[in-house]
Amino acid sequence: MSSTSLLRIAARAQPSTFFRSNGLRNLTPRSSNAIYAVPALFATSGSASSFSTSSVRKGEQEASHSHEESFEEFTARYEKEFDQVHDVFELQRNLNNAFAYDLVPSPSVLVAALKAARRVNDFPTAVRIFEGIKAKVENRGQYDQYLEELKPLREELGVSLKEDMFPEEVK
Repeated sequence: MSSTSLLRIAARAQPSTFFRSNGLRNLTPRSSNAIYAVPALFATSGSASSFSTSSVRKGEQEASHSHEESFEEFTARYEKEFDQVHDVFELQRNLNNAFAYDLVPSPSVLVAALKAARRVNDFPTAVRIFEGIKAKVENRGQYDQYLEELKPLREELGVSLKEDMFPEEVK
């Protein structure tokens, strides 16, 4: 039997003798419209009650079973994470995770991140760390405090700020 004849048999609307041992064939309605076949299958099999319309995400499930992390624990965890970074992917993944929270990481976490960026020799990510700080803080004063706190390390590592490299034209 050629492959085209198999496809013709499979494409027919009514089941053929080719599919003999189909125990569910009598549960599906004899209709060419496939939309009606699927709900009839679930309704008669009794498995519809096992489906849920809501789901618990992994993060919500873990949060319900464990205690809420304090800022100090968050800081210690991310300092440790950045100290263990050995490639650019790990650095960027940890930065995305750290900046995803509804808080601004502490300067000690940012120091660890900048040192990790230097260790993996990734200058653009080091510059992006400061862009992330600028996006996360509430006002320009907080950003200036972070810049002041991180200025010695920034100068030691030679990390420029985006606003220094590309000054905006005053109109």
